[in-house]
Amino acid sequence: MKTKSRGPLAEKRPLTRVIHGTDVRDDYGWLRSAHWQEVFRDQSVLEPDIRAHLEAENAHTDAFLADTKALQDQLVKEMRGRIKEDDSSVPAPDGPFAYASRYEEGAQHPKFVRTAREGGAEEILIDADALAKGKAYFRLAGASHSPDHTLLAWAFDDKGSEYYTLKFRDIASGADLADEIGSTSGGGAWSSDAKDVFYAVLNENHRTEKIFLHRLGSPASDDTLVYKENDAAFFLGVGKTQSGRFIVIDSHDHETSEVRVIPADDPTAEPRLVAPRETGVEYNVDDDGGDLFYVLTNADAPDFKIVAAPVASPGRENWTAVVPHKPGRLILGMTVYRGRMVRLERENGLPRIVIRDLASGAEHAIDFDEEAYSLGLMGSFEFDTDILRFSYSSPTTPSRVYDYNMATGERTLRKEQEVPSGHNPDDYVTRRLHVPAADGELIPLTLLYANDTPLDGSAPVLLYGYGAYGIAMSASFSTTSLSLVDRGFIHATAHIRGGNDKGDYWYRTARKAGKTKTFTDFIACGDYLVEEGFTRRGNIVAMGGSAGGMLMGAVANMAPTLFGGIIAVVPFVDVLNTMMDDTLPLTPPEWPEWGNPIESQEAFEIILSYSPYENVSAKPYPPILAVAGLTDPRVTYWEPAKWVARLRELSTSDNPVLLQVDMDSGHGGASGRFDALKEYALRYAFALKVTGKA
Repeated sequence: MKTKSRGPLAEKRPLTRVIHGTDVRDDYGWLRSAHWQEVFRDQSVLEPDIRAHLEAENAHTDAFLADTKALQDQLVKEMRGRIKEDDSSVPAPDGPFAYASRYEEGAQHPKFVRTAREGGAEEILIDADALAKGKAYFRLAGASHSPDHTLLAWAFDDKGSEYYTLKFRDIASGADLADEIGSTSGGGAWSSDAKDVFYAVLNENHRTEKIFLHRLGSPASDDTLVYKENDAAFFLGVGKTQSGRFIVIDSHDHETSEVRVIPADDPTAEPRLVAPRETGVEYNVDDDGGDLFYVLTNADAPDFKIVAAPVASPGRENWTAVVPHKPGRLILGMTVYRGRMVRLERENGLPRIVIRDLASGAEHAIDFDEEAYSLGLMGSFEFDTDILRFSYSSPTTPSRVYDYNMATGERTLRKEQEVPSGHNPDDYVTRRLHVPAADGELIPLTLLYANDTPLDGSAPVLLYGYGAYGIAMSASFSTTSLSLVDRGFIHATAHIRGGNDKGDYWYRTARKAGKTKTFTDFIACGDYLVEEGFTRRGNIVAMGGSAGGMLMGAVANMAPTLFGGIIAVVPFVDVLNTMMDDTLPLTPPEWPEWGNPIESQEAFEIILSYSPYENVSAKPYPPILAVAGLTDPRVTYWEPAKWVARLRELSTSDNPVLLQVDMDSGHGGASGRFDALKEYALRYAFALKVTGKA
């Protein structure tokens, strides 16, 4: 294979297509396996020429980073030293038992366990570490106990392709039943009598389109089709309301949803529609244990509102306001307990939890006073409870788990994340800045740095961003990022448009035709850090993954000299070709986010204008590290492989362009908690090397 100093040169096999009257040339399309669906299940069927190229890329990356091997080992040691190895979750009560997960010293994967509610001997329900032995990849999707506490539904993926095998375990004996269902999305929802389980299956295009009902003890071939989604752009999911009364079948894309319910005590009943889908209207439901559904929706409410609807006739015409829409206050989630409703919301970039008494309408909030922090509802197995469990952290404060008594207001700390190697929050500074965008909007930017870091322009910066799907970047604690911060880095998180950090409009204005706002916001954050004297041009390492990897590709094209390095993790950089291929797993469901370039010339031209792969040109690109997983069904391995090939061909600088492909994993990377640290170490070693800190 031909090489040059920057690495392997992929063979060019030109293919030109005329799309909406425009010639689109793809020299590296051959890196896409002709039978990629089979590769998800069996990596050995990958074509030899593609395998040879990917292995050459891995060898080149290994060679470039060989001088950081000791550093990587040290980084892993540091990061592992911040993890309490024999850790456990706070037990979650459910009737006579309390369920938890815990790790043993040295274990990569957890055990799922339970004890009697009042204490006593522990029962091990699932030992994921034992199940993973001898496998290059193993991920447990979770374990769900039956309502009568006699059975456990559990699912695993041992390829990294997110095709989960669903199994059932008799808790008393510890033996798995003969029942086994392949190609599921993982998990399921139990009927009230624990005789049936609802689950979703993935089709040959890796999409959930069918919900089945499985009767325990019967072959999967006899399972009943409960619901089929006929629109390839919609995902299907199945779950349960908090009360346990209803099975919920949720059909949705990125902007529209539709819900059907089935009484959990009558699993063979016909699914009943709550409200028919309307383009752009999202909603989800919970029930009060009585005659009402509560519906969280954006119908005529961009930042969401909560309405009530009769269980007997829940259509939109019968919705009545409970929590009205308030612009700028984004309601993120809702759970209904006996007599109370809990919601998580965000306003001015900061979250809070609000508890509402359903009878009186009285509300009170739980919030904190740090400059930037993260809150999360942890859920409960129980409906009739006064206790709300939530988590709190900030960039300087390790995670804390609280039980909050919704009746008395008493807050009890149940667990604080231990950092065995030591952590003093007073040694670090968290700041929330507001960066002017080109159009006058203010972009939140969260900084973390050691309090002895010089703010004179000399510090390198890791600038992280995502900016898609309305996903906000939380200001939470990270044990891994401290390894950079302790070496003088400023860790910066850009809360750019495309996320919903400042409400729905923050997301909506950076979709489709507005997508470039995501990229220009990120560049504005980098420029601001330079202008305000935190760092200098060329001393910023940008990092993002998946859709955030698209961001990395775009800013590399738009502002290459701003960055001293770019780390793109499973990067969605071949946007146009992927959105033109409706056989790929996520393409039809992604059209509401990016546009459909097959049917729309306007969408084609917009995507073509920014798609990172098509817009690589002759310019001095900074050092780039791209990371991929061979069995990734979300961002296929050939996207970063093609992008790196084109960058290496056209870059006018001698800076390294690296590709590292995990040949045994998918979108989430390594499955073991310690193996994942090796991936962080490789990325951080790259950042330290290119900024001269290695």
